[in-house]
Amino acid sequence: MTSTTVGSCLCGDVRFEISGELENFFLCHCKRCRKDTGSAHSANLFSSTARLSWISGLESVQTYKVPGTRHEKSFCNKCGSALPSVQLEGALVVVPAGSLDSAIEIRPSAHICFASRAEWDARFEDIQKFNGLPS
Repeated sequence: MTSTTVGSCLCGDVRFEISGELENFFLCHCKRCRKDTGSAHSANLFSSTARLSWISGLESVQTYKVPGTRHEKSFCNKCGSALPSVQLEGALVVVPAGSLDSAIEIRPSAHICFASRAEWDARFEDIQKFNGLPS
């Protein structure tokens, strides 16, 4: 049985479906992924067997590839949300975890490019936590 996972962008214009298994889930701390996300790391799922289908909004999907590298990012050109892409000449589907609307069972399996992490990216478990906005 093939699993189906759905997702969308923040404005709802772009909707997509991933058919097949998501094989790997990595948290990447490289400088490019930090720039992509504006955060400590990217959180991406990878599959060499799944298929990406656009349900709506394909015309709003834009892709930026860093010249001279394999690094690329797809996003909604209306709201800026990160979106999936097919990379390496169709050999790999890359899915930003935050773009998913479906619950997934796979959990991150590794921090990658960990030596490249930002100097402030440490001991997050010690930081105060709120269930909503701080008062």
